[in-house]
Amino acid sequence: MRSTMQGTPLTVASILRHGVEVHGDRRVTTATDDGFRRTTYEQVGNRCGQLANGLRRLGIAGDDRVATFQWNNQEHLEAYTAVPAMGAVLHTLNIRLSAEQIRFIAGHAEDKVVIVDASLVPLLARVLPGLDTVKVVLVTGDGDLSPLESCGKAVLRYEDVLGAESPEFAWTGADEDAGAAMCYTSGTTGDPKGVVYSHRSLYLHSMAACTGNGLGIAEQDRILPIVPMFHANAWGLPYAALMAGAELLMPDRFMQASALAGMVHAERPTLAGAVPTIWNDVLQHTEKEDGLDFSSLRLVVCGGSAVPRSLMEAFENRLGVTILQAWGMTETSPLASVARPAVSAGPDDAWRMRATQGRPVCGVEMRIVGDDGTPQPRNGQVVGELEVRGPWVTGSYYQVDDDARFHDGWLRTGDVGHLSAEGYLTLTDRMKDVIKSGGEWISSVELESALAGHPDVFEAAVIAAPDERWQERPLAAVVLREGATVSAEELRSWLSGKLPRWWLPERWAFTDQIPRTSVGKFDKKVLRGDYADGRLKVETLE
Repeated sequence: MRSTMQGTPLTVASILRHGVEVHGDRRVTTATDDGFRRTTYEQVGNRCGQLANGLRRLGIAGDDRVATFQWNNQEHLEAYTAVPAMGAVLHTLNIRLSAEQIRFIAGHAEDKVVIVDASLVPLLARVLPGLDTVKVVLVTGDGDLSPLESCGKAVLRYEDVLGAESPEFAWTGADEDAGAAMCYTSGTTGDPKGVVYSHRSLYLHSMAACTGNGLGIAEQDRILPIVPMFHANAWGLPYAALMAGAELLMPDRFMQASALAGMVHAERPTLAGAVPTIWNDVLQHTEKEDGLDFSSLRLVVCGGSAVPRSLMEAFENRLGVTILQAWGMTETSPLASVARPAVSAGPDDAWRMRATQGRPVCGVEMRIVGDDGTPQPRNGQVVGELEVRGPWVTGSYYQVDDDARFHDGWLRTGDVGHLSAEGYLTLTDRMKDVIKSGGEWISSVELESALAGHPDVFEAAVIAAPDERWQERPLAAVVLREGATVSAEELRSWLSGKLPRWWLPERWAFTDQIPRTSVGKFDKKVLRGDYADGRLKVETLE
């Protein structure tokens, strides 16, 4: 028997129409130098029509790629929705990558138009001459365009293009399996690889974010997406907000801890999302500035790397805010699992569950496999590589053959961990970061989390150091809180009893700052290079 249901495609255009027609009065607020500027979904929808008409006039047709080089703001939201809704493909460029990586990514994607924020014009100008496929640059905001004038491209003001067009646009009835957006991995090993999100995958991913077991996004929410819109689909927050009718608070380029804390205090978001290092910075700022009110936040979503339990406890005890850990990656759109404790869990079990990467949301399947690719039992003990599959998990990379990353219909994540009987995922390391000492694995993630719980430690990262006897041993790089004087011996003693004795590091480096990636994670590749080249001052304990 065949279904008689209507075959309406699941597309970004339908998300845009719903947001505009049903939730048109809901607001989008963007931070500025002197406050905030505000608009509504209805007004955003009109401007999306103008942008789509303008891009058509500039020659964008079919699945041509339109790149963005922008902060989280209203104009980026307009591109996020208009470009896929018109049938083209949105390509978010990471503004913090090296010039060489940006040239490779834009060339590989064959971007034809770049929409750039005026504040980023000098940065784009340094790479634009090498972007051979780019023909037109649209500049949002006020600012000097002269750095772009000698780049051999047509350079237009975004507002001039929109002002010449009608807001009426016949939004496409695109194939739901067609490409809607693309994002490139960070390329920590080899060249970055492109992940193409389909309309269907973005739609289903947004629905998952709105579910109660997902992020629970609803009309009464006001979302502060600190995670960049050029990174991993902004965790799906912009599309989910439009789908649910939640309001958006866009931080633009004001990403300092003081600015973010001020936005929470003044604009009263109910949900915010960022990596742990951002929230650690915000927490330290609240200790220096009295009177900041975080009571509007019902939830802080945290991902990108493991969230220390000490950070979650500090947010609850000091600010009354719950941090919810979630896990995903560019290849999973990214939402894959959420660490909500089981309804039957007591206080101790609840904290144990919250400290994991969580259970998969409906639509995502997970398994742990051994070195030979054999699925392992879910007993919370057997460790192996995590593999995932689902309707918003990529099955291949854009124009790249990488069979090693795919296994029997599953994506090999490169993460190492275990699954509990209740389905909770605990990641103990990345494959490239795992420490193998004397034939046994040591979890850098658990070491970092334990160190972060020390009252004098601001942040800590652990890497593998070569060792003549054990092949590898952990090296702990530590940033102390302002004014703290704790020693390596004291920190090692602090770890004793919390972790197996043979895990405890002999090598310690106290540093002013741990290098970070373009999205705020610890950059262990750089840290390993600093150690190998002797730039880290290392103390070795007996």
